Parts: sequence; C-alpha cells; structure tokens
Amino acid sequence: MEKVISHFDKHGKVFRDQLITVGDLIEFKDLLLSELKSILKDHVTGKTKKWLKAIEVRKVLNISHGKLQRLRDNGKIPFTMLGKVTYYDADKIEELMQSPMVIKY
Repeated sequence: MEKVISHFDKHGKVFRDQLITVGDLIEFKDLLLSELKSILKDHVTGKTKKWLKAIEVRKVLNISHGKLQRLRDNGKIPFTMLGKVTYYDADKIEELMQSPMVIKY
C-alpha cells in the first residue's frame, strides 16, 4: 500500500478526477489482498504483540491501576521500564493467567 501512496506522492497532488489505469487497480488489489492475508494469518495463529503497556494489561486482567501497581511492587508480575513507560511481556501475562495459583494483591 505504501508503494501506491508513494507513487502519488512522487507525481504531485491527487485529484478527484485523476485517471487510474487498470494496472494501478491491479497493483492496488494485490497490495490490499496481501495486507489482508497478513492480518488474517496473524489473527488465526493468535500472534499478538510481544510487549503490552499497562492499560492493555489492566484490560486483560480487568484490574485497576492501583492493583497492577501492587502486583508489580510485590514481584507478582514481571515488567520492564524504558524511560517512564512500563512494558509487560505478553507471554508472561498469558502464563500468569494460565497458572492455577491464586495471586493475592
């Protein structure tokens, strides 16, 4: 898709009545289909992001900011900080959810 967009960027402005060739449409179709296949493949295989931000973890675990902070402070949930942003390993969160243990916070 970026190729199509960059094609228009090189040639100047895009006008409403601009001519588009059949080749342009075929190229766009192929790019669109490949993007959709990639998205569907990731969805079917369950491929997710490697790192989650706090808001995403809170949604997954259905907990408040304070509870997540306590879990972090008590070492119950591993995390990594880059600057002021806290990241959580999605695989570790999934393991935590699959484990039969009860975590008190």
